[in-house]
Amino acid sequence: MKTRLNHVSSRNPALAFLAACLCLATSCNRQATQPAPATELKPIAPAQASQDEKMAWFREAKFGLVIHWGLYAVPAGTWKGEQIAGIGEWIMNRAKIPVKEYEQLAGQFNPVKFNADEWVQLAQDAGMKYIVITSKHHDGFAMYGSKASKYNIVDATPFQRDPLKELAAACARHNIRFGFYYSQAQDWHEPGGAGNTWDFPPDPEKDQSGAYDQYLREKAEPQVKELLTGYGPVCLIWFDTPRMMTPERGQRFVDIVHSLQPACLIDGRLGTAGDYVSMGDNRIPNEVVKSDWEVPATLNKTWGYKSYDNEWKTPEDLTFKLVDIVSKGGNYLLNVGPTAEGVIPQPSQDNLR
Repeated sequence: MKTRLNHVSSRNPALAFLAACLCLATSCNRQATQPAPATELKPIAPAQASQDEKMAWFREAKFGLVIHWGLYAVPAGTWKGEQIAGIGEWIMNRAKIPVKEYEQLAGQFNPVKFNADEWVQLAQDAGMKYIVITSKHHDGFAMYGSKASKYNIVDATPFQRDPLKELAAACARHNIRFGFYYSQAQDWHEPGGAGNTWDFPPDPEKDQSGAYDQYLREKAEPQVKELLTGYGPVCLIWFDTPRMMTPERGQRFVDIVHSLQPACLIDGRLGTAGDYVSMGDNRIPNEVVKSDWEVPATLNKTWGYKSYDNEWKTPEDLTFKLVDIVSKGGNYLLNVGPTAEGVIPQPSQDNLR
């Protein structure tokens, strides 16, 4: 660990202090773990004997990386010459882009500069212990080779590779835990998915007609099964925006996770009780929270890549936030939004180095 901290401090003293505080907060005084030599994914982990054992790695980790990456990186915040207000990954919603027009972005998405090991190494050098990536965001596009929907990066883009499989393998090599973000409720591509009311009927109508449950059973639930069976051990699934997620619907997802990977954690945005609390975006509580919790946060104003969002936080600000969160018992899940070429923006890299 001393070697890694010295390496970081030569480039960014504030981040060296951040990493040192992280180690102190987790009583981390052991040597850094060497990357596993094997390139194959490890077997799926069995269930723990108790909830405390299941949460042990999460409570020790304290610092993780979330990656928002998808077709929205192609327009990068601009649609038909107009800069669209709001966060980058919501451009389809904010600009009310018709499904057929948005689908055409897939033909332009070819992230030839993507390098899974470089991404994982960046996270590891920053002291992060787990990585969570968008397997499908609200736009409905799967960033992996899904059999449940042809609307995915392998079948619909010139790239024709599964970057999440590559990232899972890289995490295994570097001994970093790997998890998925999955938008279970909102899917603007599907007639029955929540959120798209410019192409399809209002959400209450989808709920009442049965279209929403049809979407859940024919796309969302099968895709979650794919993620839990094709990528080795998954440390957690980060569900989001639980529109129309009744307890019964939420329980179906819980049952899928528990049956396929009982050691996998469920975040607090499924619509039914998860394993820990997800705070509001960029929201740090004012006092100690007794339950397990996490703060998802951005490095600038957006999650998905926007070419003109240059309001970057400083390393000193990130250091303060990490220490504040850890001192109150939480985890800091910090975001990067790669470009359509597969590059993590240089200011993000500089902040994490």
